[in-house]
Amino acid sequence: MIIAVISVALCLIAVTIHEVSHGFVAYKLGDETAKNMGRLTLNPLAHIDPVGTLIVPIGLALIGSPVSFGWAKPVPINFQNLHHPKQDMIWIALAGPIANLLLALGLSLLLQTRVIAEINIEGNPVIFLAMLINLLLAIFNLIPIPPLDGARIVIGLLPPKQAYGYSQLERYGFIIVFALLYLGIVEKVILPVILKIMGILYSSRA
Repeated sequence: MIIAVISVALCLIAVTIHEVSHGFVAYKLGDETAKNMGRLTLNPLAHIDPVGTLIVPIGLALIGSPVSFGWAKPVPINFQNLHHPKQDMIWIALAGPIANLLLALGLSLLLQTRVIAEINIEGNPVIFLAMLINLLLAIFNLIPIPPLDGARIVIGLLPPKQAYGYSQLERYGFIIVFALLYLGIVEKVILPVILKIMGILYSSRA
């Protein structure tokens, strides 16, 4: 139960930073929708999705899943307010994963400080779990399946006609995403990539 609570707390922090980053970049590029709706805040209560932020992470932790995963309420974005909608869509989509990658990197650098330089992964299950969750959130969201961030990037790169056709996949997006989870794609493909990245981060430790 303690692991479940810690996992949910870390997941909540990760998805909050993820969504705020989307909204902040959108704001800087001309869209104030998220700001006006009070979503540019690090208060997790403003971003909680009952299913994605609570039920799914708790359920995964209780069944002993090797990964913790979840999502928050997407920040509202009005692409018509952006200065360059197609180009700006790419930067907004990248903002969330980049924020999580930077957070994971920051945690890795924290372990290199003199204060806790002697602490290893085994002695830091919370830091290890936090890095794992942030890397998982970043890498998984880069999968090019709507409504994930990777699909937004693809849509921003495609010509208008092809972009519109690709965006229509969003109606089936969550079905595809949950199918990937059910088939173990996270454990078989994404988790090894994440662990490889973590190995690289830890290999530079003093």
